Amino acid sequence: MPKKRQALVEYEDLNGSCTAVTYANDNQIYISGHPAFVNYSTSQKISRPGDPDDSRSVNNVLLLTIMNPIYPVTTDVLYTVCNNCGPVQRIVIFRKNGVQAMVEYPLLAQRAKASLNGADIYSGCCTLKIEYAKPTRLNVFKNDQDTWDYTNPNLSGQDGSANPNKRVRAPALLGDHPPEYAGGYHGYDESGYGPPPPPHYSEGRRMGPPMRGRGGAHSYGGGPGYGPPPPPPGEYSAHADSPVVMVYGLEPAKMNADKVFNVFCLYGNVERVKFMKSKPGAAMVEMGDCYAVDRAITHLNNNFLFGQKLSVCVSKQQAIMPGQSYELEDGSTSFKDFHGSRNNRFTSPEQAAKNRIQHPSNVLHFFNAQPDSSVEIFTQICEDVGVKAPANIKLFTGKSERSSSGLLEWESINDAMEALSMINHYQMKNATGPYPYTLKLCFSTAQHAT
Repeated sequence: MPKKRQALVEYEDLNGSCTAVTYANDNQIYISGHPAFVNYSTSQKISRPGDPDDSRSVNNVLLLTIMNPIYPVTTDVLYTVCNNCGPVQRIVIFRKNGVQAMVEYPLLAQRAKASLNGADIYSGCCTLKIEYAKPTRLNVFKNDQDTWDYTNPNLSGQDGSANPNKRVRAPALLGDHPPEYAGGYHGYDESGYGPPPPPHYSEGRRMGPPMRGRGGAHSYGGGPGYGPPPPPPGEYSAHADSPVVMVYGLEPAKMNADKVFNVFCLYGNVERVKFMKSKPGAAMVEMGDCYAVDRAITHLNNNFLFGQKLSVCVSKQQAIMPGQSYELEDGSTSFKDFHGSRNNRFTSPEQAAKNRIQHPSNVLHFFNAQPDSSVEIFTQICEDVGVKAPANIKLFTGKSERSSSGLLEWESINDAMEALSMINHYQMKNATGPYPYTLKLCFSTAQHAT
């Protein structure tokens, strides 16, 4: 139950749950670095999709949350996916905090929920989390990429056409990526720039029913799911309403504009960062486009940084105005302009394609480090900036003699997030030249640095 930060665990018999509760009473349990508390539940069992007794909230309208939406999600795409499980009547997409949608069927939607929950629309991304919605009917006033009534072809859309058959005749090409992203991933840069390619996901067909994917989830396509370049201008309207995000929960004694940049630059170009004097621990971050806002919200919202839970949402402002800046607790300025920064990673389609869009994890991939990097050097860097040293370090060999790369593993996601904010773009010594090495970090798909 992610919204409550709780979970249910069902044991085979009562002895297992008794042992767990007794142990937790005598010992502090940590999950992903955070203290956890264990007690008995009032539920007698966990209801699973398809269980005979899993009918207490069955409805004909489904609530879809699209996780990791690195490609555009429109009514075209959702109709193509959902209509295989029954005739879709209406779709409404809303994008206030991430990407969610409601899909209405004429009858109860158990089959669609059981078939699609956990599925990837595209390989390794745009994952569907499905619940029953409360409404029994959706109100749609126009047919466009965000709302569509398939029972009423007379609603005018932005293109002047409202023929629902168009949805069937030109469906989204479900697979590795939309056709606009056919360039895909350009490979690992042997000079040490950019993360290594991730492991392959499911090797299913491009079209047809969902295939069983990595970790028991479904996938609609085969091949690796790589981070995309920015979408072509004019192809789609943006998901979020603004290129500016509001960030709450920043630790005032630890964070400044550079450290915010170090975290958000993994999900798109960062243009400006401005801390709010009237709201301690709050900042505005202007991203390069609205798709970067979607990615930042999807991956960073509700994560922890320096023990504080981050809240990331779309701002009502369309841009950050510099205004009057003030001094933060560390002495740095509350406003900083990063437009044109060499550390932005999405400045061209070729450069953007090297980025692996990844949810925060306790393992960071490092690259562009000094060639003689070692465990001792990274331990000293972490000590200098005041963060925990990594528990494990793996150095990649044979990639390049000009720089080094590898993996850094911490005990928790929170520790890795802290390290990312503090040592991403750290200036490492260059014994053979005048310019230092700019250490670059991103989250890794690896489970361990071994």
